[in-house]
Amino acid sequence: MSSPDVLKNVKSFMSILQVVGLVVFFLVLSGVFLISCERQIIFHPVKYPEGYWDPASRSIPVEDVYFTTGDGVRLHGWYVPSSGGAATMLWFHGNAGNLTHRLDNIEMLRSLHINLFIFDYRGYGKSEGEPNEAGIYLDSQAAYDWLVNIKKILPQKIVLFGRSLGGICAVEIAAKNPAAGVILESVFPSARRMAQKIFPFLPLGWAIKSRLDAIAQVPGLKLPKLFLHGTQDEVVPYKLGRELFAAAVEPKAFYDIEGAGHNDTYLVGGPAYFDALDRFIQNAISDGSRKNS
Repeated sequence: MSSPDVLKNVKSFMSILQVVGLVVFFLVLSGVFLISCERQIIFHPVKYPEGYWDPASRSIPVEDVYFTTGDGVRLHGWYVPSSGGAATMLWFHGNAGNLTHRLDNIEMLRSLHINLFIFDYRGYGKSEGEPNEAGIYLDSQAAYDWLVNIKKILPQKIVLFGRSLGGICAVEIAAKNPAAGVILESVFPSARRMAQKIFPFLPLGWAIKSRLDAIAQVPGLKLPKLFLHGTQDEVVPYKLGRELFAAAVEPKAFYDIEGAGHNDTYLVGGPAYFDALDRFIQNAISDGSRKNS
């Protein structure tokens, strides 16, 4: 090989090394950025007084509830009773806003004649502290404990409902506590799978510290499970909801919310959506009562 050819090959090799070096540098830089901003990417709390803090304007009877987590954080929630309600829904909301941003949804759920307890994770609404993965699990357990120990609701009368990030909390509680059933709406399998969705061309799974790993726990959940997902979900792709469902064991069911995105499921779903919730809740409560009779 002549000297010019050798020189040409060396230059080509050096160019390739430069490109590889730039790619590695960009991946490392992206990973550092992801790690430094991870909490801000996952959690989007809105603190009091922002929100819609007047449920009475919707004729919704609300009991303001304050309770304390295992690590001493004071949380706030709303308990919404229903006359003659046989079931109680423990609601784990998503990663943005606060409980007041679910007021219109709460109003619609009252047609099911169930008691409802929704609370804010640490750092949201009137709850103290700052959110993190370990913290929201402690918050969720404290909310469950309040229902069982303070409100004296029997576990077989409690249906866990988690939407989006809240579904991760619902799975966590279902894995450690008895309940009649669990409803998972617009829920993703894990933080790593979501990272792959957000950064499809960057292998940044190694940079994610948060696990939010529902798919590791759903195979162990023996209680009845209802999965719902908007077919046009722009935040958590429909196929990720199906992936989580596939990992679950029976009894389970999947409900497609045709045409719904991530935040309009109960609006687009309409009466059929609420009928699906009602059927599942009533069946789960009936099954739980038979098993404990």
